[in-house]
Amino acid sequence: MAAEIIDGAAVAAVIRAELRVRVERLREQGIVPGLAFVLVGHNPASEAYVRGKARGCEEVGIYSETVRPAPEAGPASLLETIRELNAAPRFHGIIVQLPLPPGFDERCATEAVTPAKDVDGLHPLNLGRLLRGDGEIMPCTPAAVRELLLRGGYDPAGKHAVIVGRSALVSKPLAMMLVQKSPGANATVTICHTATPDLGAITRQADILIVAAGRPGTITAAMVKPGAVVIDVGINRIADPSRKSGERLVGDVDFAAVREVAGAITPVPGGVGPMTVAMLLANTVAAAERTARNGAGAPKAGEAAAPYT
Repeated sequence: MAAEIIDGAAVAAVIRAELRVRVERLREQGIVPGLAFVLVGHNPASEAYVRGKARGCEEVGIYSETVRPAPEAGPASLLETIRELNAAPRFHGIIVQLPLPPGFDERCATEAVTPAKDVDGLHPLNLGRLLRGDGEIMPCTPAAVRELLLRGGYDPAGKHAVIVGRSALVSKPLAMMLVQKSPGANATVTICHTATPDLGAITRQADILIVAAGRPGTITAAMVKPGAVVIDVGINRIADPSRKSGERLVGDVDFAAVREVAGAITPVPGGVGPMTVAMLLANTVAAAERTARNGAGAPKAGEAAAPYT
C-alpha cells in the first residue's frame, strides 16, 4: 500500500489560521507584528521567495516591508541598513535574503541581525541556546519538520531519527531539536551524509528518515525501512521537456519508488516548503508577543505603515 502523503500545504494553512487569531490579540494590545526583508540585488529566485513570504505576512496580518540597500553601495551600506532595522520598533523580525551578490559576506550580514529579531533562528546566540535546550527562536526549516511530524501524529519520542545532511541551516539544528529531553523530541538521532560509506545501511534503520542532502535521487526505495516516515527537505530543479518552463521541482528522495515502501512521506513541492514559510510567520508573531510581554514600544494598530527610518 502506498504511503500516506503528509500535506505540508494543508498543515501550513491551519497554522496561518492559528496565527491570525494571535495577531488579532496583539492588535488589541496596540501591537502590529512587523517583518523586514532585506533584499540586495535582483536575483529572480530571491525576489520570488520574498514575494511569497510577503503574501503570507499579509494573510495573517503581519506588516512587512522589503528594504533594498543598493548593491553598488557595498557591504557597509548593508550593515548600516541592518543596524537601523535592529533599532526600529516597527519590526519584530528581520530576514536577510540569501544569497547575497558577490563581494558580500553572508555570515557577517546574518550575524549583524540582533538575536531578538533573528526570526530565521540562525544567529550563533540563538543556535547556542538551541543546543543548550532553552532556545526561544527555532530555525524555520527544522521547526517545519518537527511540526509536520507532530501534527501528522508521528511523535519522534522513542524513535530512531536519521538525518541525511550536515548543513548548519537544516540538519545540525534539527538534530539538536529532536534529541532534546522535551515534548516533541526525545528521539535517538543519527546524522549521516552523501560521503557516508554504505549510506543505505544507516538509512534503513530509521523510523523517521529526514533527507536534506541537496542532491536529487539521494534516497531510493532500497534505502528505506518499510513503514518509515520520510521527510524530504530537498528542493532541486531538474530538466523536464514536458513542462512549459522546461524544468520541474523534485526533492532528494525518489518519491514514486519510496512511496511504495514508506508509511508516510512528504511531497516536493507541497511538503516542507510551505511549512518553512509558516514557521517564519510563527517566529515573527512570537517575537511580537515577547515585545508585548516586555512592554516595549510598538506601533499602534491601525497606524499607517511608515518607513523603517
